[in-house]
Amino acid sequence: MYTFSNRLKIFAGILIVLGLLGVAYGFMSSHKSLDEVKEMIAAEASHGGHGDSHETDAHGVSNAHSTDAHHAETATNDHHANVGHDDAHAEHVMHQIHNRPYSALYVAAFFFMMIALGVLAFYAIQFAAQAGWSPLLFRVMEGITYYLLPGAIIVLAIALFAGDHIFVWMNPDMVNPESEHYDKLVDGKSGWLNSTGFLIRGVIFIAGWSIYRFFARKFSLAQDEAQAGDNSNFKKSFRIAAGFLVFFIYSESMMSWDWIMSVDPHWFSTLFGWYVFASMFVSGITVIALITIYLKSKGLLPEVNDSHIHDLAKFMFGISIFWTYLWFSQFMLIWYSNIPEEVTYFVTRIEDYRLPFFGMVAMNFLFPLLLLMNSDYKRIPWFVVMAGIVILAGHYLDIFNMIMPATVGDRWFIGVPEISAILLFAGLFILFVFYAISKAPLKAKGNPFVKESEHFHY
Repeated sequence: MYTFSNRLKIFAGILIVLGLLGVAYGFMSSHKSLDEVKEMIAAEASHGGHGDSHETDAHGVSNAHSTDAHHAETATNDHHANVGHDDAHAEHVMHQIHNRPYSALYVAAFFFMMIALGVLAFYAIQFAAQAGWSPLLFRVMEGITYYLLPGAIIVLAIALFAGDHIFVWMNPDMVNPESEHYDKLVDGKSGWLNSTGFLIRGVIFIAGWSIYRFFARKFSLAQDEAQAGDNSNFKKSFRIAAGFLVFFIYSESMMSWDWIMSVDPHWFSTLFGWYVFASMFVSGITVIALITIYLKSKGLLPEVNDSHIHDLAKFMFGISIFWTYLWFSQFMLIWYSNIPEEVTYFVTRIEDYRLPFFGMVAMNFLFPLLLLMNSDYKRIPWFVVMAGIVILAGHYLDIFNMIMPATVGDRWFIGVPEISAILLFAGLFILFVFYAISKAPLKAKGNPFVKESEHFHY
């Protein structure tokens, strides 16, 4: 049995407290008035050398008054037009600044939730495939998936609470033909993109995932107490895993449309569901490897050998390549067709998010390729940990790149709101996961394939 140490509990608690303080500071510091934003923009323009045009315009208006009344009137009108444009720009920037703490919180919440969901899918695949190598890791997987229910509820709650700070289609003016903010395209999608449907679908997704997790855990523990030769609970686990995977394929795709892709309601990709799946799958497998290595370093999981670590690292490597294939396929097809409604998604990210956009590709492809290609390196725990940290950071940036351009535009920065949100949900993740791991023996002794897993050598 694993004992959840007080030291780890305190560490998780410190992360949560620091995260809450930082998140609160992020919300307070983001509430700037329109006048403060105008001053900020003016300061940025003066530092960037863009203030001369405003001085020239003012000077031109003054000269016009002294020479010709008609020209003066024209110049005055132009000046008022420029002032109106500046006000609109300042208001737009103000909204982007206000959106930042909501977006930072949402990105971190979704990232940790998707880790648990990716592990749940991997866990179901092991049962459906009747894999013989992995039963020694089942308790670790079950512990990680314990975070899924609270994590998914938090994501849905943040989405509904944030409203049009993240999802512009939640603004009722977008579908009101009488409003100046009316958007015909968003109105056309309102049959799907509406708050009621969003909530109902979210509840269905979370309920389906959680019901499977509950019964899978129940049958797994019951199998440990069953008499020798009685594999009825294992057979139940096999059947519900096969059924769950069908539900997962549909629900994960629709979840990715609702919870991620709809932040850009004018844009869509038919590959998006698979793309998000690859990101959550490799992140989940990486966390399985990291927690397994941690527990083994504490003298637990003695039957887990370097072949188990090798196979986990092999999945980390393989799914990273799969993710890259999907990323390139989506990018290349949109770039090649060059349809304005599609390319704007990548133009925004390349122009305003160049470092996190291309940095994310390097971290999610080049680093796993270089670090984990060699078979011997996959057996070295510290090497797998190093690769895993890079992969997780890269896929956090992947979610960051999906959300931030649509909500904060070029006003992004990885600062207090972003780091605090990561600390908050990392602390919650540690508390839930290690609490669950401590509630059952680490070895699924009743699983009919556990002996094969104990003697697994690659």
